[in-house]
Amino acid sequence: MIKISVFYPNEEGKKFDTTYYFNKHIPMVQEKLGSAVKRVGVEQGLGGAAPGSRATYLLMAHLYFDSVAAFQTAFGAHVQTIMGDIPNFTDIQPIIQISEVKI
Repeated sequence: MIKISVFYPNEEGKKFDTTYYFNKHIPMVQEKLGSAVKRVGVEQGLGGAAPGSRATYLLMAHLYFDSVAAFQTAFGAHVQTIMGDIPNFTDIQPIIQISEVKI
């Protein structure tokens, strides 16, 4: 199994519409990716390791797929729509990582 993680850095002066993200973007992503996406998790940063410090990431989304090929096939068919929706909720440049789930 692989995990696609999308990190949104907690940058000062940037916008992020969490209502749009949770109510429109994530449901649209799930609908477009269909049964290829096995699970979706979204985390919202609360703080850093030091008391009172800012979270490194404002928000992190994790999407699970059986394989890189399954992700590429599902995402590739809808890349324009999914990536084109980002300006509707943020001006933050997301960081994307592909990981193999070991445990």
